Amino acid sequence: QVQLVESGGGLAQPGGSLRLSCAASGDIFSINAMGWYRQAPGKQRELVATITNGGSTNYADSVKGRFTISRDAAKNPVHLQMNSLKPEDSAVYYCAADSGPRQYWGQGTQVTVSS
Repeated sequence: QVQLVESGGGLAQPGGSLRLSCAASGDIFSINAMGWYRQAPGKQRELVATITNGGSTNYADSVKGRFTISRDAAKNPVHLQMNSLKPEDSAVYYCAADSGPRQYWGQGTQVTVSS
């Protein structure tokens, strides 16, 4: 079992920045990759960014050049630096961890971008 706890959400103005963090605990050595997803009201959950144990990253086209996923030297926690925020970035952001055939989710953290 893997437990994920997100932090760092909140309110930002358009053009502003926020940094999300995700701390994993439990069977963390089973994790192959971690990522961030988001879900806005009335929309499906979508991938934002992922990072593998090897350090390879992947981003949704909508956030490329604005968001950066990274992790500490110990590979935990994982961060999502969000710059140049837009109102359409508003959503609940979820941390996810891939562990073999299982995927674990955090409880989500709200990000609201509004003036």
